[in-house]
Amino acid sequence: MLHFPKHICCQCHLNIQAGLDETRVTLALEPEAASIWCETLDVDTRAALAGTGTQYIVIDLGGGTADISIHEKKRDGTLKEIHQPSGGPWGGIYVDANYLKFLEHIFGEKAISALKTEEMADYFDVIREFETKKRTYSKQTKGKFTFKISATTRRLSEKFTRQNLENRICSLGYGDSVIVKGGDKLRVEPDIVRTWFDGPINNLVGHLKNLFTEPKLRAVQTVVLVGGFGESTYVQERLRDEIPDKRLIVPAEAGLTVLKGAVRFGHNPTSRVMKYTYGAMVNMIYNEKIHREDKIYVDEDGDLLVPECFDVFVRVNEDVPIDHQSTHRYIPLAYTVCTPIYRTTAEYPVYVTEPGCELLGKLVIELPREIPLSELGNDTTFMFGGTELVVKKRVRKTGKEQILKLNCLK
Repeated sequence: MLHFPKHICCQCHLNIQAGLDETRVTLALEPEAASIWCETLDVDTRAALAGTGTQYIVIDLGGGTADISIHEKKRDGTLKEIHQPSGGPWGGIYVDANYLKFLEHIFGEKAISALKTEEMADYFDVIREFETKKRTYSKQTKGKFTFKISATTRRLSEKFTRQNLENRICSLGYGDSVIVKGGDKLRVEPDIVRTWFDGPINNLVGHLKNLFTEPKLRAVQTVVLVGGFGESTYVQERLRDEIPDKRLIVPAEAGLTVLKGAVRFGHNPTSRVMKYTYGAMVNMIYNEKIHREDKIYVDEDGDLLVPECFDVFVRVNEDVPIDHQSTHRYIPLAYTVCTPIYRTTAEYPVYVTEPGCELLGKLVIELPREIPLSELGNDTTFMFGGTELVVKKRVRKTGKEQILKLNCLK
């Protein structure tokens, strides 16, 4: 990697918000924590995840999103992330949303809205009931599925729709597929329940199948499913049916797997695959093989320079260990040194003005004016691997340092 002696200097303001004590807090990605905990489980699970070079997918299927990471066991027993984390809005709340739309259709939107605002205790009872029930729904379910709806829901429906609930359901064309029982229960045919699940699950399955077509993931034979929604019997059945050539592991109490793994995270370091290319905006010495001629300017020493160049510290898809550091050396052009920090999804960016380049922040340091600029060479260090990117600039002659912290999860 080339290092260039001059970079852009400008004025800027740096505002770092105070947070938790950084010396006592380590942040772990959820799929990463789940992966670590799975290695403490039963013999069969440990065997499936053991062995140098073993590759497996972790799906953290929580309430909101499905977070997917892919790991490989290294020779020293630690984990290496071999693919960018991915995922999408395929969690349990989307099944809940479909269920609520169904209730609005049956009871009327005004009734469900009033239940939320006027009878909140009953509303939460309805939601908690469904949360439990949805985990037990299965492809093998034959009879009608029963949900508690509370007598209040019926009363509100008949108040706002001015219809007897049984007559309303009949008018909606459900026939015997949906019936009311005992005044506070709703019985629904399994085929209707299945439609609430299939949207998010179909998206998850499609994404997994696309991942498995990638050449570097052909060795992945195991899928670890964690998170609260991962406890759903129907979700597990669909995954086993759709990817039958992969082994599916669902730990006991899958919803707590991430929490338990996070506790162990500090004792089990990993590496991560970068989602972005990170670097700094600099002036570079003109290279006819890389730079456009219309970008050239001549400095006071007669050197041909190109401004707004992207000096790369780490590239997208690069495997970066926890606590990895990359340092470039620069010679300042002025006593106020400003280093703009950028990222992009491009692997080989040339200029920070290219589409997709994102300014993350600016690192500013004041240099002692009694010392010539030529003697004030400084090191810019990017420290990767955690959920934060830390950029540090250190003046070699004086030891003065300035630090900028950036959230890599945004």
